[in-house]
Amino acid sequence: MSSSLQCNPLLSDWSSRPFSLPPFELIESKHFQPAIEIAQEKQLEELEQIVNNPEDPTFGNTIVAFDRTGGLLSKILGVYYNLGASFAPPELQAVQRELAGPLAAFESKITTYPGLFERIESVYNTRDNFDTEDRRLIERIHLDFVRQGARFDKETQQRYDQIVQELANLTTKFAQNVLADESDYTIELTEAELDGCSADIIASARENAVERNAGEGVYVITLSRSMVEPFLTFANNREARKRVFEAFVSRGELSPERDNNQIAKKILALRIEQAKTHGYDTFADYQISDTMAKTPKAVSELLDRVWAPAKVAANREHQALEEHASSIGHVGNVEAWDWRFYAEKVRQLRYDVHDATVKPYFSLNRMVEAVFDVANNLFGIRFIERPDIKAYHADVKVYEVRETVDGQDKLVAIFLHDNFSRKFKRGGAWMSAFRTQSRNVDEKGTHVIPVIINNNNFVKGAKNEPTLLSFIDCITLFHEFGHGCHGMLSNVKYNRLAGTAVLRDFVELPSQLMEHWVSEPQVLQKHARHYSTNEPMPQDLLDKVKAAAKFGQGFGTVEYTACALMDQKLHQLPSVEGLDMLEFEKKELANLDMPKGIVMRHRIPHFAHLFASSGYASLYYVYLWAEVLDADAFDAFLEAGNIFDKKTAQSARDTIYSTGNSIHPMDAYRLFRGRDPIIEPMLKKKGLL
Repeated sequence: MSSSLQCNPLLSDWSSRPFSLPPFELIESKHFQPAIEIAQEKQLEELEQIVNNPEDPTFGNTIVAFDRTGGLLSKILGVYYNLGASFAPPELQAVQRELAGPLAAFESKITTYPGLFERIESVYNTRDNFDTEDRRLIERIHLDFVRQGARFDKETQQRYDQIVQELANLTTKFAQNVLADESDYTIELTEAELDGCSADIIASARENAVERNAGEGVYVITLSRSMVEPFLTFANNREARKRVFEAFVSRGELSPERDNNQIAKKILALRIEQAKTHGYDTFADYQISDTMAKTPKAVSELLDRVWAPAKVAANREHQALEEHASSIGHVGNVEAWDWRFYAEKVRQLRYDVHDATVKPYFSLNRMVEAVFDVANNLFGIRFIERPDIKAYHADVKVYEVRETVDGQDKLVAIFLHDNFSRKFKRGGAWMSAFRTQSRNVDEKGTHVIPVIINNNNFVKGAKNEPTLLSFIDCITLFHEFGHGCHGMLSNVKYNRLAGTAVLRDFVELPSQLMEHWVSEPQVLQKHARHYSTNEPMPQDLLDKVKAAAKFGQGFGTVEYTACALMDQKLHQLPSVEGLDMLEFEKKELANLDMPKGIVMRHRIPHFAHLFASSGYASLYYVYLWAEVLDADAFDAFLEAGNIFDKKTAQSARDTIYSTGNSIHPMDAYRLFRGRDPIIEPMLKKKGLL
């Protein structure tokens, strides 16, 4: 190894660092490519040892050994992918573009490694001889290989590899185009045009202007959702709202050189070819076959059952907005850039709830305490901040996660919390892992402690002021923390089955289930306290907040379900010949009879769930599917008479949060609930029954 590679921090021994965390302060963008190449070579050597084993294939020498390969590569990619999402300056974005294709090609190298699949299939044919978790590992690894084309002939495999690499390049480009629009495209406003906005949004807009040398008296709104939605909700200037809204919904098509409509069309064409290579008519058929839903027909039935009552509710809400707008002198229709503004006015009138009154009780620090307290009450885990441990950015806080088992203090996980919006960080909120839990990194069965991260994009409070959250922000915080618990509480043997590596329409259950506690009076009474006086939120205000949270369910359900329906329409196409993405979008929304004044939450050119990776492609419905599960699951706590019932919480931990993919998710749910899920609790929660 050359001296430069010896100095590469990604290849160094991290065991002397606290909890073997990455040496963030030493890592530079230039380190990734050489380190990844060396780690890939090491994994290929590990595969060679499996294939060249003179003994007949067994579960231990083939399946367990394969699950153990690639440890160094996983360690490096954990840093690479997380920094690529959370803190990717231009030099790292350049590396991402360069490595997208080669990383996809390496995945194909693994699944086509000569002799490897034959050994895996030999063990697969004996799978009935193994217990639940071992059999599940055999089945999932075998299916991974089949879905990567392990049974293709050489010519088909070569073309399939090209498809996968082209998709990797296109999805990377799509994601970076959206990031560029969200970070670089700005709208300059005057102070008067910010009238009505909260102090934190105004301060953030001014800080954006200073960063960009925009001059005195100028305020800058970026296209981050965390800035745009509060602006649209409170800004009194209608023309300013329209300017911001139209730019926001045009992300991904704001400039010809970043036209994501054309990229999305190319992605669809390649996915159709990919699906047909596997023998499926459409990509939706291929993708949904490995889910709880199984078929696009089952997905469409769920979406259709929700769409009709959601439209009725949304149209009723729109009428209420128009009546109020007209009563205060608004002329014309309530348009999409007016909806949030007038919805907030009606919400305030009906429930006497004002953000300026409510947000002081929802400081970020208090709400972080709340999620930690909920986790402690449910699962017995404690969060201990480690300010001495520095991550990749000063905003990121690091915590030890511990519990007491049989009188012994035990480390469960390391948790990183990255809560603020900033340049070079992608929009939205998400959970990820630098390191997943397992007991299969060596022959000793060493238990690997997971390192889990939650990312949010909250607008940071002004200097020396707290960061105040809306109630929707609090729900987001709890949602991502639910994903975090799924990763932190994982307790399985094998890498492939650990943490959130579950079927896509199960992965949102742990997160959406956690959301329920944020609106429980027991939690709010304890943690919703005024940031300056420490006074608890008055009971009457608590009641109003909870009642107001149910307002606008029609809007929210339509905004989301339209996206899920559009996803299905796009991925059920048998061909993209002659497809005009803009016309297709307009036509399908017209066919759906989209309610007035609402647009899809994610239009096609910035629909990152679909086109920045394949993770949610034809699977965006999973949030609604999980809502069926989470509403029914939370009813178990209500039926027990205590939202922190120990027996129910332990069952949830054992069957939902800790099992990873070690058993089929429907079996896991039945173990928890004692039956199949039912849809009525979800419809009731949304007010759609």
